[in-house]
Amino acid sequence: MLSKDDISNINNIAYNAGQAILDIYKTAFEVEIKSDNSPLTMADKKSHIVIESGLKSLFPDIPILSEEGRNIPYSERKKWTNFWLIDPLDGTKEFIKRNGEFTVNIALIKDNYPIFGSVYEKNKKELF
Repeated sequence: MLSKDDISNINNIAYNAGQAILDIYKTAFEVEIKSDNSPLTMADKKSHIVIESGLKSLFPDIPILSEEGRNIPYSERKKWTNFWLIDPLDGTKEFIKRNGEFTVNIALIKDNYPIFGSVYEKNKKELF
């Protein structure tokens, strides 16, 4: 389903999202609290925007489910056979602590199973 070029482009999206995170990491950022009492920073939001816009440009027909995206009702999601599952900044609490333990996660789900994943750890410059 994904070509080598697609995979390269997705990995570049993860890299760019990681860079957007680090740009904010270097600043005196603010922390918001979401309705579920989990933290949210501008880095979460910027990374989400980078990933969402990149995936939409490459795969306009595949929906995106993101921790930082809009709340999509299950009645709509249950009809999806393929979708992108993203966590734009996995490890927000670690990001806030500035300990460097956070990742950018992008996965393609097909028929309820992951068929591709890109995990980028910006501080260690590792892509899995």
